[in-house]
Amino acid sequence: MGRLDEEGLLRRVSRGDRAAFEEFYRRTSPWLAVRLRRRCADEQIVGEVLQETYLVVWRAAGSFVGGAAGGSALGWLWTVAARRLVDAFRSEGRHQISVRAAACADSAEADTPSAEETLLESTLSGDVGDALATLAPELRQVLQALVLDGLSVRETSALLGIPEGTVKTRARRARLAMRKAMS
Repeated sequence: MGRLDEEGLLRRVSRGDRAAFEEFYRRTSPWLAVRLRRRCADEQIVGEVLQETYLVVWRAAGSFVGGAAGGSALGWLWTVAARRLVDAFRSEGRHQISVRAAACADSAEADTPSAEETLLESTLSGDVGDALATLAPELRQVLQALVLDGLSVRETSALLGIPEGTVKTRARRARLAMRKAMS
């Protein structure tokens, strides 16, 4: 298949190229599964969301190719998956698992740290880890999306459901708070 980037693979997928779709899936599904598990501990929901997300990729890759001014393939993929995850929690029958859904929620009220946060705490020690721990949850979310996940401001805005200006403001506040905490 050569060494196409993810955007190139999506262009081929939009033309019905099954081999490109398989390569896109092979490259991105482990990353996407980790991101979903960070927000939801229920493997059944994660599996369903993964399946639905890649179905959307197969059917609607052209919507990325045609409208991705400045966006990345991974950002688009995450936006699709995040919407599917929200849909999964809203869907009929999910109210019975509200206790599990509450454990999956990616909110400031979550009592237990996510797997990603635990990993961050173990790898980011010292001043950086301490500074990160002092950030308000909404600032930490923006930093995680922009820095750790490598999303653009536009993609972060879509992911978190906040305006791009708010993303920029929170990113600036987070950087200033990190600098102050580390000084």
